[in-house]
Amino acid sequence: MIRSGTADLPLHYGKVPEWLASRMAKLGLAVSEAVIAEYGTSGWISRMSDPFWFQALGCVMGMDWHSSGITTSVLGALKRAINPISRELGIHICGGRGRYSRQTPAELLAISDTFGTPGHQLAEASRLSAKVDNSCIQDGFQIYLHTFALSRDGQWAVVQQGMNKTSGMARRYHWHSSNAGSFVDNPQTGIVGKNSGEIINFSDSRAGASRNAVVDFLNTNPALQNKELLALGLVKPQPVKLQLDLWDFSEPSLVMPQHHDVRPADVSSSRLGAVLAAAYDKQFTSFTDALLLQGVGPRTVQSLALVSEVVYGQPNRFSDPARFSFAHGGKDGHPFPVPLSIYDKTISILEHAVKKAKIGNRDQLESLQRLHSMSVEIESTHSPSADIEQVIQEERANSKLYGGRTVFS
Repeated sequence: MIRSGTADLPLHYGKVPEWLASRMAKLGLAVSEAVIAEYGTSGWISRMSDPFWFQALGCVMGMDWHSSGITTSVLGALKRAINPISRELGIHICGGRGRYSRQTPAELLAISDTFGTPGHQLAEASRLSAKVDNSCIQDGFQIYLHTFALSRDGQWAVVQQGMNKTSGMARRYHWHSSNAGSFVDNPQTGIVGKNSGEIINFSDSRAGASRNAVVDFLNTNPALQNKELLALGLVKPQPVKLQLDLWDFSEPSLVMPQHHDVRPADVSSSRLGAVLAAAYDKQFTSFTDALLLQGVGPRTVQSLALVSEVVYGQPNRFSDPARFSFAHGGKDGHPFPVPLSIYDKTISILEHAVKKAKIGNRDQLESLQRLHSMSVEIESTHSPSADIEQVIQEERANSKLYGGRTVFS
């Protein structure tokens, strides 16, 4: 197993209103079913272990684009929608926040009876991944959420989140079962976040000697332990902190900013420009009309193009997750209020496409895939550029037309 990355997010408090939570569950289920239809359960597991993809999913679902709440709300919505039909889908989500996180091993044992997976081994993986992020790497974040996503063939992803009240940040950790290996020798492919000074990282392979030294020291006669501490000048009753190499933060990183508004620097103008061109530019709309259902307006095409990218996009397409908030806005009104009528239309089209695909008619799913391909082609051949601030102004001006709503409404 490997840790596949992390994300740093500003701490946000509050509750997701039911009018959004129910829609998040429906859209999350439809996206998951589409991914499984195209790439199997292993494709869904690998996406869940990608912090950039996960953030994009939260943004396209109408959550606040940068907040720690994306983690809890997206996982809650997915668990709510997926678990009642997990036997059919071949995937299941265990755990959650607070006391629900402590129920993860028991839930894994229960679903393993259904899936025929090694429940005790999975429960051990659950406990160890939490131990590594909470204890082996002392980075100041205390784990308060632990979720274990499992597929019928035994692949899994762990998504857990820690809180640092001092810095006002949360850190999300992702794990993936793809590569078997040691929990204490570089289990992660990267830790992402701002360098906050010295940290203790017992999971680095370079810390092998330190791990062995700790074990040897603990097995030493107490009198000799005290003698060595005296020689080091550590005689005062204070915690003894072993000095290890600083963690290398050179891996690709996802660090979401503190500001609430979506700014041009947060979004790839060319990628968003391609989506807008596919939806509104006359030289392309004849193609989108042919691809999609009759009567689908350009604003719905805009949302569908971003949702289809979540399903079909390659990993490098999610480096600017804020762009996906231009599908359905955000509950706090950033970049604009959630357009309920557009959101419902997107859900309806995607649900219908998945339903038809289950009985062998893949025409609509293939149309969504071609819509994404067309957006990528427009981007590469026409180099469009969106005026991010103008797009936000127009969305807010038209918000009432689309049933725009926020938690403040």
